[in-house]
Amino acid sequence: MNRGALPWLTAWRIARRDLSVRFRGLRLLLVCLFLGVGAIAAIGTLTGSIERELATRGRTILGGDIEAQVWQRGLTDAEQRAFAALGTLSAGTRMQAMASAGGNAAPVELKAVDARWPLVGRLMLKDGRAVGAPSAGAAWIAEGAAERLGVKAGDAIVIGGQPLKVGGIIADEPDRLGEGLSLGAVAIVRDDLPARAGLTAPGAMYRSKVRVALPPGRDPARAVERIRQRFPDAGFTFRTRDNAAPGAERFVSRMGEFLVLVGLAALAIAGIGIGGGVSSYLEARRTSIATFKVLGAASADIARIYLLQIGAAALVGTIAGLAAGVLVTPLLGRALGRLLPVTPGFVFDGGALVRAALYGLLVALVFAAPPLARAGAFPAMALMRARVAPLALSRRALLLPAGTGIAMIVALALASASQFTVTALFLVGTAAVLALLGALGWVIRRIAARLPRPGDPLLRAGLANLHRPGAQTGQLVTALGFGLSAFVLLAVVQTSLDANITARVPARAPDYFVLDVPRGQVAAFEQAVRTVAPRAMVRIVPALRGAILAYGPAGRMIRVADLKDIPDNAWQLRGERGLTYAAMPPEGSRLTAGRWWPADYAGPPLVSVDEKLADAIGLRLGDRIAVSVLGVERVATIASFRRIDWDSMGFNYVLVFSSNTLADAPHNLAATIDLPPGATGTGLLRKLVRAFPASSVVETGSLLRDARALLSQLSTAILAAAAVAVLAGLAVLLGAIAAARASRTYDNVILRVLGASHRQLLLLLLAEYGLLAAVLALVALLLGSALGRAVITLLFGFDWLPDWPRVLTVLGAGTGLVLTFALAGSLPLLRAKPAQALREL
Repeated sequence: MNRGALPWLTAWRIARRDLSVRFRGLRLLLVCLFLGVGAIAAIGTLTGSIERELATRGRTILGGDIEAQVWQRGLTDAEQRAFAALGTLSAGTRMQAMASAGGNAAPVELKAVDARWPLVGRLMLKDGRAVGAPSAGAAWIAEGAAERLGVKAGDAIVIGGQPLKVGGIIADEPDRLGEGLSLGAVAIVRDDLPARAGLTAPGAMYRSKVRVALPPGRDPARAVERIRQRFPDAGFTFRTRDNAAPGAERFVSRMGEFLVLVGLAALAIAGIGIGGGVSSYLEARRTSIATFKVLGAASADIARIYLLQIGAAALVGTIAGLAAGVLVTPLLGRALGRLLPVTPGFVFDGGALVRAALYGLLVALVFAAPPLARAGAFPAMALMRARVAPLALSRRALLLPAGTGIAMIVALALASASQFTVTALFLVGTAAVLALLGALGWVIRRIAARLPRPGDPLLRAGLANLHRPGAQTGQLVTALGFGLSAFVLLAVVQTSLDANITARVPARAPDYFVLDVPRGQVAAFEQAVRTVAPRAMVRIVPALRGAILAYGPAGRMIRVADLKDIPDNAWQLRGERGLTYAAMPPEGSRLTAGRWWPADYAGPPLVSVDEKLADAIGLRLGDRIAVSVLGVERVATIASFRRIDWDSMGFNYVLVFSSNTLADAPHNLAATIDLPPGATGTGLLRKLVRAFPASSVVETGSLLRDARALLSQLSTAILAAAAVAVLAGLAVLLGAIAAARASRTYDNVILRVLGASHRQLLLLLLAEYGLLAAVLALVALLLGSALGRAVITLLFGFDWLPDWPRVLTVLGAGTGLVLTFALAGSLPLLRAKPAQALREL
């Protein structure tokens, strides 16, 4: 008699009776979902909270609604009037300078502000005062500058030859994040000091900044467009409150997306563990399912009962993962420290949590569908004989649930991606790795079935276990292969990062950069350096700033102002960049096309261009480039392309012009100072401050230390995300062992009855897992190294410098750890009592 499917409420009553409060049998599903969902929830919540913090504090971070900056000149009267017409105006300058006090000297970022600064927020001092701009003759200085100079509030300092009084020590600068990269501790002074100190003389390296607070209701983007249209070639770089810290926002967004994708890959791997756990759970209830069918239950009834049980466990695991992700976010914020632009607290990001929950539940659906479909589709007799005749289900029956789940996962990942192509490639790569490991499992089974039988009975039985009916070789290959590949990946990434950071960069970086060296005092500058460090190597180049206005063939040049979007790999088109001229090709560059001009060249203006910029915007030899230098447009013909060694950390200019192109423009010089090995340069800063008060010195040692610290924290973030993937791989391993436990118990009991000892059974397991691990260690070395190389060279742009002895040591340790987990998960098989197990068969 045909009847409808069991009502959901009735199915839930039956499911609830068989469902343990402690979810016995479904704990592996809980652990897998907890790990994967927790990782994605934590990363998504952290990223979302930082992005929201940047968005809500955009006006304070920027110091207004609009900011415009231009290099090496002040604003004209017409520009001042145009900005003042928009709202309340605050103007000032930014530059590198040298501060001194007594016998101490320190480089500072000089921030000259007018009386209206800050337009938004207040500056907080260490003594608790909330202040604005300093008074004339006073300065607010950062704690780092005070420590270097050995001063406190009320003491006297000198900046650019001008005496100042320390008015207070800065505790919190409202627009610090909006100022961008700093090459020294900040010192805030009134806007008239740079001119009095000669720091804004023609050719000096400084930026003029103007900020505007708009009346309520005014659109910053429209206001910027008005100024841009009125002064198209002024060389202004604009920001609004909606992108107050674009670099920080871009970094947080992309790093967060990368870590979410790593977490999603870990969740996908954990999904295989979910499938194994569900298979084990349903295998333990095989007799109950067959009994239900004998009593008349339809396949739909079975599916509903166990779908509810598995769904309840998946929901609990997902909720636990979400809770862990929220709770761990403040800890992640503190652990990552200065890597993050703001410090997130305890936050609740609904969107990130919903996405994490959907990922977890969809992965559970995809991987739980096959064992659930097998349990419901087969008749009672087939279920009773499943142990000796494993069930096989048509792939067509799995297409709807598994295919729908996979499609929704892909759609969700792509819909929330800021970089569609990168996300799509990551998903394809993850699927390819899983498919590769799955195919490898199939190949191993085929080869094991055709290999000659070893004479040793334990090896023979171990080899047979790899291809016998019901063997979990495919799941074990995926678990072991992924886990060992993750160990190799971590090792090659970590050792390559260490080699690039600790060995290469410090050995090649100059000890000092000096800006604004007067053109007529080169000999005096070199003499001042060699008085303190006689064997120091000094390199001096002309230094100018300019913005690229147009590029392309003569008569058909493309104006940068007309571009709607500038590609990421054409960052040189954004704002002003360093320019120089030279008679010879600069150090750290190699010509890849074209020819260099003669040393005494006096013909039409020429320029040599970085080959990466040329590739990004389609430049060819003979094309033209127009730049704005101090408001004057200059056009040059492209004579050559160069490959630049950016790792040299010397003077690397994207555009190098022939001398007759820029030599007549007002400018100063820049210098690098390389000290000989073992030299400390003690007293060099004091000497340069006294001799050249308008010049500024940047010490690279502190910059490299900061860079190493940031890269170390970045590496920590990647390692943490990858650690979740490793744990997921171990969960898959335990899931595969759990799924095969019933059939393996049957085999072990038969062997025990035939006289096998515990030691022999243990050696049998070791032979099986050892054979797999030996093959997969080699595969993992190749796969993990390939992935690691892609991460190092493509993501970080570093050289491929793994430490192979350390990598092999980590692989050996990882293999031992995986084998330990595999044997530990199989120990219950050795404790099975033959009499009890035979009664339950």
